[in-house]
Parts: sequence; C-alpha cells; structure tokens
Amino acid sequence: MRILYHQPLSPFSRKVRLALKEKGLEFELRVEKTWDRRPEFLALNPAGQVPVMVEPDGQAFADSVAIVEYLEEVYPDRRLLGFDPAGRAETRRLMAWFDQKFNAEVTLNLLFEKVSKRFYGLGNPDSGAIRVGKQLIGYHLDYIGELSERRRWLAGDEFGLADIAAASHLSCVDYLGDVPWDAHPRAKDWYVRVKSRPSFRPLLGDHVAGMPPPPQYADLDF
Repeated sequence: MRILYHQPLSPFSRKVRLALKEKGLEFELRVEKTWDRRPEFLALNPAGQVPVMVEPDGQAFADSVAIVEYLEEVYPDRRLLGFDPAGRAETRRLMAWFDQKFNAEVTLNLLFEKVSKRFYGLGNPDSGAIRVGKQLIGYHLDYIGELSERRRWLAGDEFGLADIAAASHLSCVDYLGDVPWDAHPRAKDWYVRVKSRPSFRPLLGDHVAGMPPPPQYADLDF
C-alpha cells in the first residue's frame, strides 16, 4: 500500500492528499510528529518535513511539488497540471504563488503562530504576526476572486493543482476560523465548488486534539 506521512493541518500534505484522491489512487495516511525527529523518518527525508510519500515498491518521495509532479508523470490519466505548455506554466505559477507567497504572508503568520509553535514548544503566538496574516489574507482572496471570475477554475477551464494548492492553504486557515469569507463572495463561491468535490471530503473530517474547528469548517453550504 502507498503510504503518505502527513500532518492534518499541513497545507503541503493536504495538496498531495487531494492530488492522490483526484487521481483515484489508494493510500494510507500516517501522522508524523516531525518535532520528534524520528531517525526512521529522517532516513526517508533528511529535511524532517512532511509530506513524504512511499510507493508500494519502497521508493520514497519528499516535497509536495516533487510528489505531485511525479504523480502527473506516472499517473497521467487524470491531468491536474494542464494540457498544454501554457496551461502547465500558469498552473506552476499559481502553485508557487500559494506555496510561497500565500504561505509566507498568511499561513505562517496564522497557522504557525497559532498551532505549530504549540507543538514545537516555541513559546506564545506573536500577536503582531497574527495581525499581519489577517490583514494580508484579503489581498489573496481578492486575487482568487479575480481569477475565478475570468476563468472557470484558477488556472483555466479544468480543476487542477492551482486550485488544489490554494484550497489546501485556505482550508488550514479556515480550520482556525480566520478566513473572512463573507467579505469576499467571489472567492467564497470558488471555495464552495472546491469544498463540494468528493476528494475534499476527508479533509473536512480532520481534527487537531484540543483545537476543534469552527462549525462552518465542514459545512458545504456555509
């Protein structure tokens, strides 16, 4: 069985989970407490980060971008990266936007401060960082709204990795109740469509001990 080492509120793990589900590939989830620095896990990925995917033949792959690119090459029947060079370039651009820019400006300022610090024993959340994250998320929601108004999905006519990357980050922040959906109806409409996909349902059942999500997190009509 294919194994995916993950953390429930890792957007990068969620990206791989969604890609696997969209491609109809079976896998077993294993939560990895990266702060424990298990030697067996470090042998799979010396960086000590999730996600790590181990194929049935024992091959291990680390880094969410490397994993989804591998899945595109090995399992091409369900395309998520695009159908032509321009489409693939735009998908990669938007994946980088959310995995790098959104992550730095929003995810780290909210998710890292409110959740990750607790598990790594790094002290109390930085209220200034949280304030910055809450300020900057609106900019990104506006951009999602603009893209979804011009296109059927973020990168074009087909649902793909651009939508998956964006939704992976937003779903983690939404678990904290920090996404101002009502102020950004176009982004909300796009997210409702993503949230309703069968591949997304398992994510809505994720829970972090001692930190329940808000009621609208799992609601498809929120």
